[in-house]
Amino acid sequence: MILRLLLISLLAAAAITPAANAQTRRVAPIEVDRIVAVVNDEAITAFELRARMATVERQLRSQKVQLPPRDVLERQLLERMISDRVQLQFAKETGLRISDIELDAAMRRIAEGNKLSLPEFRAALEKDGITWAKFREEIREEITLSRLRDREVESRIVVTEGEIDNYLANPDQGTAGNAEVQIAHIVIRVPEQASPDQLMRLGAKANAAIDQLKRGEDFAKVAAGISDAPDALSGGAMGVRPLDRLPALYAEAAQKMKPGEVSDILRSPAGFHIIKLIDKRGGGATAAQIPALKQTRARHILIKTNELVSETEARRKMVALKERLDNGGDFAELARLHSNDLSAAKGGDLGWLYQGDTVPDFEKAMDALKINEVSGPVQSPFGFHLIQVLERRTEDATKERQRLAARQVLRERKSDEAYQDWVRQMRDRAYVEYRSEDR
Repeated sequence: MILRLLLISLLAAAAITPAANAQTRRVAPIEVDRIVAVVNDEAITAFELRARMATVERQLRSQKVQLPPRDVLERQLLERMISDRVQLQFAKETGLRISDIELDAAMRRIAEGNKLSLPEFRAALEKDGITWAKFREEIREEITLSRLRDREVESRIVVTEGEIDNYLANPDQGTAGNAEVQIAHIVIRVPEQASPDQLMRLGAKANAAIDQLKRGEDFAKVAAGISDAPDALSGGAMGVRPLDRLPALYAEAAQKMKPGEVSDILRSPAGFHIIKLIDKRGGGATAAQIPALKQTRARHILIKTNELVSETEARRKMVALKERLDNGGDFAELARLHSNDLSAAKGGDLGWLYQGDTVPDFEKAMDALKINEVSGPVQSPFGFHLIQVLERRTEDATKERQRLAARQVLRERKSDEAYQDWVRQMRDRAYVEYRSEDR
């Protein structure tokens, strides 16, 4: 009883002490999460923004990109989060979902790309302060956005027969086919039906960017700070591409530039653009001649998914077959015994394949393989595949193949412009309310 009374007295004293000392002791404030923006019917919180800021700053430092001022980067990142949220909402509304099985496969590929097992990759992330669940959801969102682009943008790109005729009939229309360029870009997005005041303000923003670059500011830093392009937070880097696969506006400007040069302001329906030519190599033969086409001879084992075979079961079978192949199993024999494809009778041999002959998921995995290398399980609309590349070659193009190749070139040329235009339309139609303290 005495002990109990003593404990009660101590607890009471502890409760009374803060009140008694309130006049002399200042309590540290506790930061409460707040809403910084509302996108349609969803909120973006300050906590989400800070978490993304930490990730982006870490990425930019790892890429040796100079960081813009923190408030500038924060505004830029918030705009990117708003744009992504609009697209993810649309994906959800239209039934686009990434299954856990697809996500697991993507996580394994990322781990393999870092030359780590999945547990090692997870440990490395958590050591850097990145939670596994959060990273998984970020990857799910990236895959969703990529699928959405394929569905909503790529399917709407139209290449007419007249455009193909013109492309093949004009070999020197401004792009050297064998040339590859590495460029970075800045995009200042112009809303649909922009007012004269908006155009003037956005044009001034583009001119300010040019002035910064002329003063010697790092291009990647400026892009990260002001560009509206999806790759802005990577310094605007577009990677290495064949010159004839770039948007026509970029290709025409890049052809006249030397490595290290920055273009003047370029204007398109999507907005204002500035490009920097980082590197250029190749050149000579013209794109419209299309002298040869790449072919790949491959074979595969297919396990189809249906009412009787779930994705989990199909993947389990594939993992078991891959293990047998890794331990010296005969690919052709296993294909004959297990593949759910007409090619099974030929040991899974698909013959010589041109680009575009297979679905994108299959082709991407196949193109990444070395000769005789066997892929891990690859998911496509048909089920799960194990793929092996046997040979590669180039072949002189027939007339029909020339037209197919020209169509692909023109589609890729239009792709970036179409995507930027679609994102702009989606963003302009969304309801967005800013609640950031500095707005």
